[in-house]
This record gives sequence, structure tokens and C-alpha cells, in this order.
Amino acid sequence: MRYVFVSYNYTPEFDDPQAWFIRTLGYTGLMDQLSKRHEVINVKQINYEGIVNHNNIAYHFVNFSKKKLHFNFQLNRYVKSLNPDVVIFHGLHQPVQLIQLGLMLGKHTRIVVQNHAEKPFPAGIKKNLQKMADRYADAYLFASHDMGIEWVTAGNLKSPGKIHEVMEVSSVFFPVNRSEATAKTKAKGKPVFLWVGRLNDNKDPLNVIKAFLKFAQSSPGAKLYMIFHTEELLSEIKELLNSSSNKEAIELIGKVPHADLLYWYNSADFILSGSHYEGSGTAICEAMSCGCVPLVTDILSFRMITNNGECGVLYEPGNEAALLEVLKQTRQMNVVEKRRLSIEYYKQNLSFEVIAERIEEIAMSL
Repeated sequence: MRYVFVSYNYTPEFDDPQAWFIRTLGYTGLMDQLSKRHEVINVKQINYEGIVNHNNIAYHFVNFSKKKLHFNFQLNRYVKSLNPDVVIFHGLHQPVQLIQLGLMLGKHTRIVVQNHAEKPFPAGIKKNLQKMADRYADAYLFASHDMGIEWVTAGNLKSPGKIHEVMEVSSVFFPVNRSEATAKTKAKGKPVFLWVGRLNDNKDPLNVIKAFLKFAQSSPGAKLYMIFHTEELLSEIKELLNSSSNKEAIELIGKVPHADLLYWYNSADFILSGSHYEGSGTAICEAMSCGCVPLVTDILSFRMITNNGECGVLYEPGNEAALLEVLKQTRQMNVVEKRRLSIEYYKQNLSFEVIAERIEEIAMSL
């Protein structure tokens, strides 16, 4: 079969295909796996034009517009010219483009729409367009089945039968010897906790820090390292830490190259999250692939990614006391067993190989 992946987003800051390949490692592993049994084409708009073959995938870099267009007939015609059997359409917030593509492709090409953390349009013309676009989608991929059902319940999508639970991203990381990892990171702590994400309100690092500082009062060996690539709440975080008597329990690492996360994940015992909403959970997935035990919020995507908490522990978002209790539970936790469960669940449900197999099964069933 010929799979064509298409995105209507334009990413002008990239003008080098090799840089783009590095940027999208968390997604392209899926295409790498599919390309072992099928022909795979990825159509993407960056500041570069040409066809580049990489890992048995044909990347068609096109540049039809330097801004977002609702009527991108050129891109749709280009996709049609590729004669796809299956189109993987990125994003649920582009109903006009989906309608146009569906009309142009006709009934012989199946369109599978991938959710990327979008939420249903609440009302108005956008919601009506979403309902119209639904007839052109043959299937939807959500990281959690319940996340897709929310769209059906809201009335934006018609049938739960089109909803399929398939992880959005996966990990390029793997377990390595801990001493090798800590030689790189210099991480010290008994145990070591890790937090990776943006310093914004949705990720809620302030709640994580408040709970951890209280936990560290009775667990002086514990250490939390925080890696972040945006700094929205950094001043508030520093103020909070400076006012604490045990601020040395938390170390702000800041931004690190993505490849270095291999060593950070393998230096940690636990991965922490305070997120109120996630479309999937890249950092948690990556950490679990290295054996970190997830201590994460009880949201739909994290229920799926942790097998309803079996691989770690879930707690109520924004609840400092609940997180503190979870941290205290780690003292009696069988960490070796939880690490084993994390890696096994990752391999069986979250790996690129499994994601590709599930998409193949869905495509064959349409």
C-alpha cells in the first residue's frame, strides 16, 4: 500500500531537511516502521523544496504558500497526484482542508485523521465545519479512546466507530547502564526524580515544586532535576525556591539537546508531571522507554500511557496534597518491579513498531 502523510502547517524556520529529520524523530519512527512493508511518502511544507529519500521514506518538501491558507488547492492536487491508498491527515482543526481533500480524492482513498492534542470546537461555524468534515474521514487516531469519545459526545464527530486508540508519538531512547548515564548528567540523589517540559500553567511546575519541597523535608536524599525549554514561570519558580530552606533538593537544569535526554532518563528513578491536559505525553513515553516510573496526573492520555496507573501512580491535577502523598508512596514502592512494568508496557503499547502495526490494521479494515 502507498501511505501519504500530509500536514497543512508551514514551518519556515527550517530550511535544511536534515535538521527537520532531527526535529521530528518522535514522529518519524512510525513512518520508518511502515516503510518496511509499504511505500511511504511524507508531504511537508518547510523553507525548502525538493524530494529527499531518508530511511526508505520519500520526503516531498513543497512550498506552495508562505502563510496558512484555508483553500490550499495546490497542496491537495499534489497529494492526489501521488495516488495514495491511505492518507494520514495531521490535525483535527483544519476541517476546510479535510473537506477539500476528501472531495478531490474521492472514495477510493482512505483518509485517517491524526489528533495532535486539539480539543473540539465548542460552537459556531468551526464546529459546523468539523461536523461536515467528519464525513470525509474514515478513521481518527487518538492517544486515548476516551479523548476521541469526548469529540463524539460534544457533537463534533458522529460515530465512535471511527475512533481508534493509537499513541501519537513514541521514543527513540532505550535503557543504558546507569553509571554511564550519571557520568554524563552528574545526577545524584536517592532517589532521583526528573521533570521535563515547558514552564507554563498547563504543565504546572509550581505545584510539582511545592509538593516536592515538602516531600524533601522528610526525604533528604531525594533530588528533583528540572529540564525545560521555555521559561514562562521561571521567575516565580526561582522566587519559590529562594524562599525555601531546602531549595538544594531541586536543581534547575534548563534546556538540553534532545539527544542528551537519553542519559537523563537513564539517570532517574521517577518521571514527574503536573500537566492538566496532554494530547499524548512525549516526555513520559520517552522516560518509560528507559525504565523511569511515571508519577503523573490523572488525565485521559496519562491513564492510557501508564495502563491506568499500573506502571506508576496517578494523582489529581493541581492537587499539591495528592502529589505529596504519591511522593511518599515511593518510599515503600517496589521500584524494580515498576520499572519492569514501564518498559514492558512501552514495548507492547507505545513503541513505533506497535503504532505502525495498529495503523496497518486500521487501514486494512477500512
